Amino acid sequence: MTRPVTVGVDGSPESLAAADWAAHEATLRGLPLRVVHAWLWQPLDVPIVQEREVQVHSANAVLREAETRVADQYPDLSVTAEVVPNTAVSTLLTEADRAGMLVIGSRGHGAIAGFLLGSYGQQVIASATRPVVSVRARNGQAHEPEGGEVVVGQQGEAEDSDAVLEFAFEAAAARGATVRAVRAWSLPPIFAYSPGSMRLADEAGGLEPFERKTLEQALAPWREKFPAVPVIPHVEIGSAGQVLLSAATRAQLLVLGRRVRRSPVGTRIGSVAYAALHHAHCPVAVVPHA
Repeated sequence: MTRPVTVGVDGSPESLAAADWAAHEATLRGLPLRVVHAWLWQPLDVPIVQEREVQVHSANAVLREAETRVADQYPDLSVTAEVVPNTAVSTLLTEADRAGMLVIGSRGHGAIAGFLLGSYGQQVIASATRPVVSVRARNGQAHEPEGGEVVVGQQGEAEDSDAVLEFAFEAAAARGATVRAVRAWSLPPIFAYSPGSMRLADEAGGLEPFERKTLEQALAPWREKFPAVPVIPHVEIGSAGQVLLSAATRAQLLVLGRRVRRSPVGTRIGSVAYAALHHAHCPVAVVPHA
């Protein structure tokens, strides 16, 4: 089953930038593009000028604008488009389940909150079972020229980051880019020291060499699978959010993981992904993993 690149549009400039990026990504990967617009008619108890037919026409116009835009730019791209009669969050989560990735727009930098996700973006990213890419326009363009870097955050053991690294290497291979694999680390608190953990660090020659060794172990199978993709291992002491944002200053794409788990207050995207989504200058892909 070929999963499409799916983009949600709502008529805003940000969603059109997301459609541009999604169409470009689908072209790079040789995948079809699906464009969806969620619209649910909710009649009011008071008389209104805009009747249902007018609203239907407006919803179809939103879809046609995005569909025509990407078809004009990428005439050879296979594109399907649909107005889905449901709420935005429900529609996007259902579409994400069927897609290779879901692409949504973001509203850019604000004076206080930074990179604003909009009313539904964070809910979708926190709950989606497939990768979600958050995009905003940059200097009038939704994507960078080929080349450059795809920056990916690696945490935990090798098996913890397989899905995240796979997405990053596939993205880099598609656009002829370099993978910069970032592992941030910090000195453990005194109560976290144990003979076992210190023995492993000592065997590696210290804490930083231990972190480098762990990163290389995670990268090894993906270097083998994608031998043509250049790789820059990047190990740096500091908070993960700050290190990643600094590394991704000129990146084409920033790829992060989100552990799939339920908390007492519902699903969460995690502090590192939250920081990246609010402050990164490039598109941010959040990849769910076990």
